[in-house]
Amino acid sequence: MTELIRTLANGIWTPVLFLLILGGLFFFFYSRFIPYQYFRHAINILRGKYDNPNDPGYINAYQALSTALASTVGMGNIAGVAYAISIGGPGALFWMWVTAFVGMSSNFFTSALAVMYRGKDSEGNIQGGPMYVIREALSKKWHWMAVVFSLCCLIGCLPIFQANQLTQAIREIGFPDVNWGVIQFAGTDISVFNLVTGIILTITAGIVIIGGIQRIGNWAGRMVPLMIVLYFLSVAIILIINIQVVPHYLWLIITDAFKAEFYKGPLFGGALGGLILTGVRRASFSSEAGIGTAPLALGASKSREPIREGLVSMLSPAIDTLVVCTLTALAILVTGVWQTSDTNGVTLTSTAFQSALPGVGKYLLLLCAFFFAITSLFSYSYYGSKSMAFLVGVKYGKYYNYFYLATIIFGAVVSMETVINIIDIAYAIMAFPTMISGFILAPHVMEEARRYFERLQRA
Repeated sequence: MTELIRTLANGIWTPVLFLLILGGLFFFFYSRFIPYQYFRHAINILRGKYDNPNDPGYINAYQALSTALASTVGMGNIAGVAYAISIGGPGALFWMWVTAFVGMSSNFFTSALAVMYRGKDSEGNIQGGPMYVIREALSKKWHWMAVVFSLCCLIGCLPIFQANQLTQAIREIGFPDVNWGVIQFAGTDISVFNLVTGIILTITAGIVIIGGIQRIGNWAGRMVPLMIVLYFLSVAIILIINIQVVPHYLWLIITDAFKAEFYKGPLFGGALGGLILTGVRRASFSSEAGIGTAPLALGASKSREPIREGLVSMLSPAIDTLVVCTLTALAILVTGVWQTSDTNGVTLTSTAFQSALPGVGKYLLLLCAFFFAITSLFSYSYYGSKSMAFLVGVKYGKYYNYFYLATIIFGAVVSMETVINIIDIAYAIMAFPTMISGFILAPHVMEEARRYFERLQRA
């Protein structure tokens, strides 16, 4: 069964990757590159220049983007990038850049739609997200896609991966010599240390999650800038220490993207095809562009202008992949551990930090990993509870949070391979309703964009 689920997970992500990258290219060219010309305007929106407390919604644009980044800037930026480099070498980062760049277009269209076609939940509160876009903008024959998206979101956004990886990082980096023994439960050995860690994470996350999207947005707004600045400063020190090799690796990232000299993974159309697939997959996991999570966050923005939220959403892949993932990759490359160490994932990134900053490096990484993972726990709960409310009503949707919190403990103590593959399958399926509805409704976004930018130029 484990092998079957692994095969299904790998199999379904192949068409999803093509859907995301080709779909992103479609949005990129269909937009005629117009959204990319308004980056400065997007920053002004983020700064609150156009905030109106009387607009419908629950959180401002900055809090909405922080909520989206809280889910995307997570363990994938530390462990996922390390895996891509260990398998694909420096060239993998180039294809992550390409994926993020076209993914910005996907986020623009899908997040604009989340505000254009907001609906009401069972209590009459306005809500946004792919399932509401499908319900409000498409005919009833498409309603099944909204249901599929919501069902898969319930599973795909469970916090098991984040809890498992953070617990592993705390144990291996922070407390490698601590052994509190094991207890038996249902015939399974459970580490007491992992159990206690899971309980602490659950309490920490629960304080924020039970408060709803306003509290999640407030916490994300405070923690996301802090964690990104801390990570940036940590990697900046590593790059300064190894400044003499930085130009070499920046050039190698570009040249190796087409040579695939260091690729060691499965061959999909040769080594180059395998390298491209590795980069695209890691970037898709990291930035989530086209999956549908960003529209869930941006759909809660206080706004009457869908195009503004689309522009803000474009910043998410840029910050997540073009900035944070690049920092991780450069730290691994310039320290040389990608060639001297047999490890991958969070352990490889930890080795790079410890190599450049002996004594303190691994603890800096642990602190960053804690911020990355805990903010992901906040955001994913909102996505899942919102999907539950869409399916069965707000009254029952609130109970999802309690189930969600319980799975944090579960994720901290169990072996994850089968469960993670199940989550990956659900997460991948979410991309189909999100992208298909985006393709169908793209002309509406462009018409709205034309009117908005005309008004902006006249102002």
